[in-house]
Amino acid sequence: MNSPAAERARYDRATAHLDAPLAIVDLEAFDANADDLVRRAGGKPVRVASKSVRCRDLLERVLARPGFAGIMSYTLAESLWLARSGFEDVLLAYPSADRAGFGELANDAKLAAAVTVMVDDQAQLELIDAARDGGAEEIRVCLELDTALRLLGGRVRVGARRSPLREPAQLAALARAVAARPGFRVVGLMAYEGHVAGVGDALAGRPLRSRAIRLMQGAARRELAARRAAVVAAVREVVPDLEFVNGGGTGSVQQTAAEDAVTEIAAGSGLYVPRLFDNYTSFSGRPAALFAQPVVRRPGVGVVTVLGGGYPASGAAGPDRLPVPYLPQGLRYDPQEGAGEVQTPLLGSPADDLLIGDRVWFRHAKAGELCERFDTLHLVEGDRVTGSVPTYRGEGRTFL
Repeated sequence: MNSPAAERARYDRATAHLDAPLAIVDLEAFDANADDLVRRAGGKPVRVASKSVRCRDLLERVLARPGFAGIMSYTLAESLWLARSGFEDVLLAYPSADRAGFGELANDAKLAAAVTVMVDDQAQLELIDAARDGGAEEIRVCLELDTALRLLGGRVRVGARRSPLREPAQLAALARAVAARPGFRVVGLMAYEGHVAGVGDALAGRPLRSRAIRLMQGAARRELAARRAAVVAAVREVVPDLEFVNGGGTGSVQQTAAEDAVTEIAAGSGLYVPRLFDNYTSFSGRPAALFAQPVVRRPGVGVVTVLGGGYPASGAAGPDRLPVPYLPQGLRYDPQEGAGEVQTPLLGSPADDLLIGDRVWFRHAKAGELCERFDTLHLVEGDRVTGSVPTYRGEGRTFL
């Protein structure tokens, strides 16, 4: 990887013929990150989380590489769109209440064979049945396990509030309920340990908190590995031909892949490597997705103003949800204004070397959310743009 100054010069040269704001994906970094995910998965296939990519061309690119298989989608409408586009293995990672979408799924053999829906409650099965609109296609079902770490008798919970299903008996009972209901078939099990895969354990300038996170994650991995194995065994007693057990995320690929019970790994953010994935001891990636904002004002010494840039990420609000000024290095937000909707002042000595029309390159806090702001990703190889591809937004698709 080149020095920051050399990278900035390369990106500026590559996009000199384009007007900012604009977004790029560095294909060399993207491919290197893909190789790293496969290496860490240790021979188990990596299912690509589409919400972290949100670009069909790049989904096709990564799925053409050895070691990747299938998509993990985030809405039913997206799942159906991808299946119609030719993707043959789409796992919907979240339960849905899209009645029209379920009607389409139940009435189309190709879609029903390609899409697997997420279930953690019998009421979801009832909703799907009520939405069938006469469709009799068998619905492929994946059950979700709650992965949260519970301490002090359950009074302390660490992890996302997702599935209500926690114990082997609960998952087995739902598997039996699905098996007893005509028109459904359990094919998989998913357990996403976001408190391990999505939380950095090496926070700059915070050694005590970093150590506490590592201790928590170590305990969470041990507890979940034992419980996940027991859950898989219980579900396999009901569904001996279970097709897959999905787990993990970018931040926990190698640890989750080491579990015998897990058959495939989910990852997506590790392809773009947004800023929230800088703080891990277990891996390091190359920033592949960037966006540039043009300098439009020079209000004074040590200050420039760029157009737009207020692209906060989802999650608990805080400074870590903001994009970070990346190139040139040394710029920071004005604490009184932050990242603005239509303009963003940036402070620091590098500002004095920037002229009107120059670019400041940013990294988004999260991966695919960048694509909700831009309709095109310009693909950079070396110091040239070798292609431009639409994001979901560029194809007129905004699923959430």
